[in-house]
Amino acid sequence: MRLIIVSGLSGSGKSVALATLEDSGFYCIDNLPVDLLDAFGQHIAMSGEEADYAVGIDARNQPASLSRFPGILDAIAAHGLDTEIVFLDADDATLLKRFSETRRRHPLSGPDIPLNEAIKGERARLVPLHERADLTVDTSQTTLHELRQIIRSRLAESRTHLSVQLESFGYKHGTPTDADFVFDSRCLPNPHWQPALRPMTGRDRAVADFLADSPLVARYLKQIQGFMDDWLPVFEAENRSYLTIAIGCTGGQHRSVYLVEALGAHLREHATAVTVRHRELP
Repeated sequence: MRLIIVSGLSGSGKSVALATLEDSGFYCIDNLPVDLLDAFGQHIAMSGEEADYAVGIDARNQPASLSRFPGILDAIAAHGLDTEIVFLDADDATLLKRFSETRRRHPLSGPDIPLNEAIKGERARLVPLHERADLTVDTSQTTLHELRQIIRSRLAESRTHLSVQLESFGYKHGTPTDADFVFDSRCLPNPHWQPALRPMTGRDRAVADFLADSPLVARYLKQIQGFMDDWLPVFEAENRSYLTIAIGCTGGQHRSVYLVEALGAHLREHATAVTVRHRELP
């Protein structure tokens, strides 16, 4: 029996996340008042049914109610529920663009409250939930299809204790804000400067062979693998449910993609639940 609490900024994809969980067999309730959360948790704990539940909690709750969330969460834990909190986020520019494109009204905006101020106020109001989140997903550069896949693979399909996401990215497009570890591979030989390899990606055999033949790349990869072999069991022993590891290069096309693929293959050999995402690839 699982209870997943989905929260986050308006326009960040909460509705998509809840719909994806519902399609995966979760019983979902959107916009549940925070003050009813404990009673709901107690109800499903006493039902004894082996089912999965998800509830959406957002800034439409009053600030006083949201401030009581940490205490309510502790009360739910006493019922013996496996509870996880997922927080969806996006940068302000992305949220402003999404609202302008869809012409939706922000729940906290009004005649005297412009959209940018509403977003700022919403961030402040949701701090108690964001601080307790087990998994934060930044959707600023995520498509709806990618978000659905992230929710399915990390929440709906994964039943292991520690779920690891590996993500490649390009520094020129910004560093992922939801990563727990970030590794910089810009110091490694760059296939971009090989004309034949430039249009390819780190998933192509020719690029993989080029990087695998480099002693510097091999040493870098071995050290990351060793670091993860040492510390993933420690995170798991501390009841950590989610870990996001990002590896970046300049454009997110060659070096970071190769390293993420190689690290993913290594971790899967140790029976770790791993999902791979290449942020900059089509």
